[in-house]
Amino acid sequence: MVQLKVRKFGNSLGVILPKEVINRLQTGDGGPLFLIEASDGGYRLTPYDPAFEKKMKKADDIISRYRNTLHVLAK
Repeated sequence: MVQLKVRKFGNSLGVILPKEVINRLQTGDGGPLFLIEASDGGYRLTPYDPAFEKKMKKADDIISRYRNTLHVLAK
């Protein structure tokens, strides 16, 4: 567990993530992070966009249904 301290940055509040957390999240200065509400009422910090994941699942569904058509169109 990593304890973070909330600090004031101008008119906003924020936290500074330790280097080991940044490395584990595979992000860096200016990189996006997403704070996702978990089912247990807590939060999860991730570099992966949940909206993108939903779009990719939909694309996978379309690709699997129209595999033969896409193969012919690719020629």
